[in-house]
Amino acid sequence: MITLRNVTLLRGSKRVLDGASVVLQPGEKVGLIGRNGAGKSSLFAMLTDRLHADAGDLDFPSSWREPGGLAEVAQDMPETDDPATDFVLQGDGRLMQARAMLAKAEESGTGEEIAEGHMLLAEAGEFDAPARAQALLLGLGFKVEQLDAPVNSFSGGWRMRLQLARALMCPSQLLLLDEPTNHLDLDALVWLEDWLKRYPGMMIVISHDREFLDAITKVTLHLEDGKLTRYTGGYTAFEEMRAERMTQQAQAYGKQQERIAHLQRFIDRFKAKASKAKQAQSRVKALARMEKLAPVLTASDFSFEFREPLSLPNPMLAITDLDCGYDTDDGPRAIVHKVQRSVLPGQRIGILGANGQGKSTVVKTLAGDLKPLSGQIVQGKGLAIGYFAQQELDVLHPDDHPLGHMIRLARTVGPQGREQELRDFLGQFRFAGEMALQPVGQMSGGEKARLVLALLVWQRPNLLLLDEPTNHLDLTTREALSIALNEFEGSLMLVSHDRALLREVCDGFWLVANGEVRDFDGDLDDYQRWLQEQSRLAVQALKAAKAGNAPAAAPAPKAAAPAPAPAPIASREDRKAQSQARQKLGEQLRPLKRQLEKVEQQMAEATTRRDALLAGMGEPGLSPEARAQAGRELKRVEEDLAAHEASWLELSESIEQIGKSAG
Repeated sequence: MITLRNVTLLRGSKRVLDGASVVLQPGEKVGLIGRNGAGKSSLFAMLTDRLHADAGDLDFPSSWREPGGLAEVAQDMPETDDPATDFVLQGDGRLMQARAMLAKAEESGTGEEIAEGHMLLAEAGEFDAPARAQALLLGLGFKVEQLDAPVNSFSGGWRMRLQLARALMCPSQLLLLDEPTNHLDLDALVWLEDWLKRYPGMMIVISHDREFLDAITKVTLHLEDGKLTRYTGGYTAFEEMRAERMTQQAQAYGKQQERIAHLQRFIDRFKAKASKAKQAQSRVKALARMEKLAPVLTASDFSFEFREPLSLPNPMLAITDLDCGYDTDDGPRAIVHKVQRSVLPGQRIGILGANGQGKSTVVKTLAGDLKPLSGQIVQGKGLAIGYFAQQELDVLHPDDHPLGHMIRLARTVGPQGREQELRDFLGQFRFAGEMALQPVGQMSGGEKARLVLALLVWQRPNLLLLDEPTNHLDLTTREALSIALNEFEGSLMLVSHDRALLREVCDGFWLVANGEVRDFDGDLDDYQRWLQEQSRLAVQALKAAKAGNAPAAAPAPKAAAPAPAPAPIASREDRKAQSQARQKLGEQLRPLKRQLEKVEQQMAEATTRRDALLAGMGEPGLSPEARAQAGRELKRVEEDLAAHEASWLELSESIEQIGKSAG
């Protein structure tokens, strides 16, 4: 259990925590939220003993500070030639300690000490540790051929994924995650969600991804003005409870009504599309949520809007036989081939695709950052592209200030503007007064992202190409971006792992997969199910490769299956081989089916016992002692039932896979 009692924490002259108190129980999954700069990372530093409270008490289990007790994602960029799998293995503190003890015992210890070292190694899971590490890497998007590549061969974003895998490798009792989704694509994010749902210890996560928080957290800690407020439920529950409280206490009624009307306009505008596509239905639900939570959005002191485009060419873009890729030393390397697409006025397109399939490459090519390898992109007359690139924050000048960036943009790109007009414009993005002259190098990631948005809005685009625009934005700024994009009159193409943003602003999806770009006939839930299937097949492929079999390839979603080839006439030898194969298959399946029948019987018995206990506990006149005894037995029965269900699922999957491999 973690307990904070009247904790005060100072960073310079700023009170990050001011008499904060909260209690967190073992096994709780906690979302820590608050604006950028509120002090969330400082609280993490307290929990890891890098910072100490200036006043108050922090009770923290001492065992959690032992090897393997606490895990967090290191923020430094690893510099090592160790293979990726070995680097991830090193995150298991218990395993590394056991290896060190065994090595020491083998050097100078007795036979008893060596035996104890081997026992500790077995308890730490030495036998299957490499397989567990590689499963983490595959889940986070690494390819089989990258599992033993040196860490230094990976780019910065991939090294941060290695740090995440290293933290997940640790069999910890407390897991601290600070923005774990920032360097993940949607496929890796979906896998991470599933993994964290099964994590048995206490977890505290800082994230600005609302759907991610809803999926994995059951408690929300809100850090605001140095105070910690605990809410039961995920982020959506927190929003609703806070909205209700703020509605009751609202003083700015007129401003609230203005924002509600603002929200209602774009909700009404897009409800007409609800009958046209499945994804439009989920979008209406998302916008309805924003309407209900108008008080929370009103409380935000940040909002902006895109100015009306000067023109809306039709089509915006006409794409013919486009090959997208890169020029290399060995010649052009195409990633996406023969794209045949058009972008029309008012379209809202979400671009989906697994990591490495070419989503960003397509967007870069459409934006003009990359030259087409072949084919043609015809821009409509008067097209004005606003492009937000993943690395856009890196091209800001660290020694310059927001006003300097605006003056240079107005002069070189346009439209022109007087200095006071530029200052007033920056004020809309929270760069008022002296903030307009603060060096960019001293700004947080969220402040830099807001500056990039300001530069984008000033250019008055009619086509927005946005590649992961939310990576550094806090939750209130993401809401403001969603509202602004829905009010935007032009066309939009969006690459994002923020599913809430995709649901709220996109009416249709393109899928980039297997070197092609095509329409995705489904919504984000359909896409998420496909990604989970791909992840499962990737793990199976690794197992098959280790067993000497060819790895299985993940199927593309919604694609028609190729027609089967005519079966050849089997020879006598073939029929004999097939008979032997069937016999071998039966030998493999029989013990599994017997186990499955046994587990099904245990499940039925446990279910009957659970129902009887529940019925008995509802009987009037039951004594408190008997009710308590029945409650304890019910807990044990439910744990047994959960274990039987897990065994049933595992056995069923094994039987299914053996059947598939035989087929």
